Amino acid sequence: MTSDQVVEESPHTRRREQRGWYFYDWATSAFNSTVLTVFLGPYLTTIAETAARGGPYVEVLWFDVRPSAYYSLVVGVAAVLQIVVMPLAGALADHTGRKKELMGLFAYIGAGATICLWFVSDGGYLLGGALFVVANLGYAAALVIYNSFLPEISSADDRDRVSARGWGFGYLGGGLLLALNLALFLGHETLGVSEGDAVRICLSSAGLWWAGFTIIPMLRLRNRRALAPGAERAGQAVTGSLRQLAHTIADLRRRPLTLAFLVAYLIYNDGVQTVISFSATYADQELGLSQTTRIAAILMVQFVAFGGALLLGRIAAVYGAKRVVMTALVAWMAVVGVAYFLPRGSALPFFALAFAIAIVMGGTQALSRSLFSHVIPAGKEAEYYSLYEISDKGSTFLGSFTLALALQLTDSYRLGILSLLAFFLLGLVMLAAVNLPKAIRAAGNPVPERI
Repeated sequence: MTSDQVVEESPHTRRREQRGWYFYDWATSAFNSTVLTVFLGPYLTTIAETAARGGPYVEVLWFDVRPSAYYSLVVGVAAVLQIVVMPLAGALADHTGRKKELMGLFAYIGAGATICLWFVSDGGYLLGGALFVVANLGYAAALVIYNSFLPEISSADDRDRVSARGWGFGYLGGGLLLALNLALFLGHETLGVSEGDAVRICLSSAGLWWAGFTIIPMLRLRNRRALAPGAERAGQAVTGSLRQLAHTIADLRRRPLTLAFLVAYLIYNDGVQTVISFSATYADQELGLSQTTRIAAILMVQFVAFGGALLLGRIAAVYGAKRVVMTALVAWMAVVGVAYFLPRGSALPFFALAFAIAIVMGGTQALSRSLFSHVIPAGKEAEYYSLYEISDKGSTFLGSFTLALALQLTDSYRLGILSLLAFFLLGLVMLAAVNLPKAIRAAGNPVPERI
C-alpha cells in the first residue's frame, strides 16, 4: 500500500473510531478544566507571591517580574515554544504514517509533567512554570495529531456534528473530574488535607485522568497511511519531516484563502483562549471571589458548554458554520465588555457571565475546527492542523503578553481584559472577508450543503 492509499472501512468501523476519538477529548479536557482554567493560575500566582516575601517582584531568568504577571508570562513562553514544536509534530506524523503512536507519545509526556505538579510547593514557582511548559507542549503536539484524524473518520457533511460531539464529550469529562476535585477541595479539612496539598492533588489528578483515558483512543484509532520510505530511522524521519513541512508551508502560500482563514482564526481564537485561561485568575485577583465560587462557576461551564456545543452544531446544520461562528464572536465581545464592569465580591453576576461564555465557547471552537478541515488538502491533515494549532494554542502568546504587559504597567486585570475586545473585532472582520466555498474548492474538496 502506498502512502496515498486509504484503508477500506465499514460504517461500523468508522463509528467505532469516532467513539474512540471522542474519548481523547474526554481525557485531555481534564487538563483544560482542572489545570488551565481553575487551579494552576491562582496557585502559581500565590507561590510566586510567597517567594517574593512581600517584595514587588520575583526573579525569572535575571528579570524582575511581578508575581501577578508570572502565570501569564509562563503561558506566553509556552505558546512561543509551541509554535516550534507543533509544526514538527504534524510533519512527523504525516511523513512517518505513525499518527496514533506519536499522538500517544506526546500525550503521555504531557500527562507525566502534569502528574509531577504534585511536587510544586512553597516557593517553587520556577519548577511549576517549567512543568507547565512541558505539559502544555505535550498537550498541544498531541492535539495537532488528534485533530488531523477528524477528516479521516467523518464525511464532509458529517464533520460539524462529529467535531461538536467531540467538544461536548470533552466538556463532560472535564466537568466530571472537576466535580470530584471540587468535592476534595471543599472537604479537605475533613479529610485532614491542607488546602495547598488539596490543590496539588487536583493538579496531579488531571494528569492521571489524561493518561488513563488516552488508552481508549489508542486502541480505537488506526493509522491509514503506510510508513514513508526512508522513515524507519528516527534521524531520517525528522529530516524527511522537516522537508515535508517546508513543502506544506510553500503549499499554504499557494492557498491564500486557507491562509486568510488561519490568520482570522489566530486573531479571534487568541481572545477566546486568553479569556478561558485567565478567567479563574481574574475572578480571584480582581473580583475577590473565593476558590469555591470559582470552581463552582467553571464546573457549571463544563456541563452547560456540552449543551452549547451540540446546540451550535445543530444551528450550523441549518444556517452554516461560518455564520454561527461570526454570531458567536459578537457574543464574545459582549462578554468581554460586561466582564470589565463586574462588581467586586459579587458571585451572581460572575455566574451569569460564565453561563453566557459556556453557550458560545464550545461551538466557537468545534465549528472552527470543522471549517478548517474543509480547506486543507487530503494527505496533509496533520501538517495543516499543526499550523491550525499554532493559531489555536500557540497564538495565545499574543493575548497572554498583552495581558502581562497591562498588568506590568497598570497592575489592573480590568484593563487587560478590556484590551481583548480588539482580538474579537478584528477576527470577526477578517473571517467575514474569507470566501469559504472558493477556499474549499481550491483545496480539492467538495463544498458541503451548508457552510
